[in-house]
Amino acid sequence: MKKAAIIGVGHVGSTLAYTLITRNIVDELVLFDKKEGQLLSEYNDLFDGQVDRYNHVKLIDSNLSELADTDVLIFSAGDITIFEGNSDRFAELYLTKEIVEEWAPKIKESGFKGILVNITNPCDVVTQRLQELTGLPKERVFGTGTTLDSARMKHAVSKKFNVHPSSVEGYVLGEHGESQFVAWSSVRIGGIPIAEMLSASELEELEGIARAGGWITMRGKGYTSFGIANQAALVVEAVLNNNFKVLPVSSYSEKDQCYAGHPAKVGSTGIIEDYHFSLTELEKQKWEKSIETIKFMHSTAL
Repeated sequence: MKKAAIIGVGHVGSTLAYTLITRNIVDELVLFDKKEGQLLSEYNDLFDGQVDRYNHVKLIDSNLSELADTDVLIFSAGDITIFEGNSDRFAELYLTKEIVEEWAPKIKESGFKGILVNITNPCDVVTQRLQELTGLPKERVFGTGTTLDSARMKHAVSKKFNVHPSSVEGYVLGEHGESQFVAWSSVRIGGIPIAEMLSASELEELEGIARAGGWITMRGKGYTSFGIANQAALVVEAVLNNNFKVLPVSSYSEKDQCYAGHPAKVGSTGIIEDYHFSLTELEKQKWEKSIETIKFMHSTAL
């Protein structure tokens, strides 16, 4: 039996729950949220959403003791309203660090021994704090990192070249935030480096389009949900199916001594291996800048 739990069932957590159910990724699901009315409503709606479906996921009542035999715990607690008129990740950190400090001891006391996947922003810093406060091994705690950013890059490139997004290979690296960057040296279509097809100015313009994707969604809806739920579901699926999928998650980089978005092999034991491929000189500079940003933000969360 594949068992998952989600802490925080707002826009992202509830969308992820429905995605895990409709894709038949889990057999059992437990939800947690401080807003009891919202938690009850999501449970009820998810029950209704499974009526007459060929598969059925068991929804288990919210109880921390259930975490003891949970395979994957997804942390998505937060408050998107913090972004109303303010796009500063630091403003978000002031709130989410308190949420982490509240939940981490509960996770630790529950006897949880599975894989902890974080979505809550600032993703890299929150992931590191969760690892530090729960005491779980680093390889068993990681975040969605730049999976969504890489997806947005593929979206932009696919429209430019009129190909399916999955035909675009490559990664966005670093912070899931303003200091992230597209490692264009890694991006290929049909094995051909995109840097051979476009000029530097065209690549810069394309990166701007990819970055704007998230804000287009935010301005219209007030939040993002489908994109990140899709990526989080892919991460959970990689763990539960032990399929060794390489994803740009936020995993701990020993050489940089912090969590940051970069490719890593994901399986049932968590991070099996991470990859630091060769970057151009300019990309190395961007990586170092992003690492500095993450470390500085982490220092303010202590």
